[in-house]
Amino acid sequence: MIRGMDHVGITVPDLESASRFLVEAFGAIALYDNMTRKKPPFAGPEAEATLGLEAGGAVIAMRMLKLGFGPGIELFEIRAPDQHPPARASDFGLQHFALYVDDIEAATRRFTEAGGTLLTRPRAQLGIEEGEGNTFCYGRTPWGMTVEFLSTPNTRTIDAQSPTPRYQPPRT
Repeated sequence: MIRGMDHVGITVPDLESASRFLVEAFGAIALYDNMTRKKPPFAGPEAEATLGLEAGGAVIAMRMLKLGFGPGIELFEIRAPDQHPPARASDFGLQHFALYVDDIEAATRRFTEAGGTLLTRPRAQLGIEEGEGNTFCYGRTPWGMTVEFLSTPNTRTIDAQSPTPRYQPPRT
């Protein structure tokens, strides 16, 4: 039985600058480094088979970060011969992660001050997620990955049509 999501893995071009951005933009806390530059990269046929790396790819470093009450973020700095930019909303696969915030204006301001770029200003949620105070917007990290900010204090319409209440992180 699945108990919940543990973490989201993200490949970044530079582990240190991505970690710094996540700390400054979201208040993330670095928990531990699972692979460091002090050891040889995880590479070769075993790494390729284990992680699904492209031939010639190598994991240079890995770091686990804690982000609020949600799942962790595991950063991978990987080098490979044919790397591509992050997925867009129209591409297949994981294309963004969403952060629940109580104050979307403060959260997006912190994000842009840390070097992120907003795609729009915060706006009302759409469809079944409409409700007083329900807002969202998307932004991009300095390396181009998409992040969504959302605040959904009013879930009456959602909960009335769902078999179980939508997840909301606990308040501090």
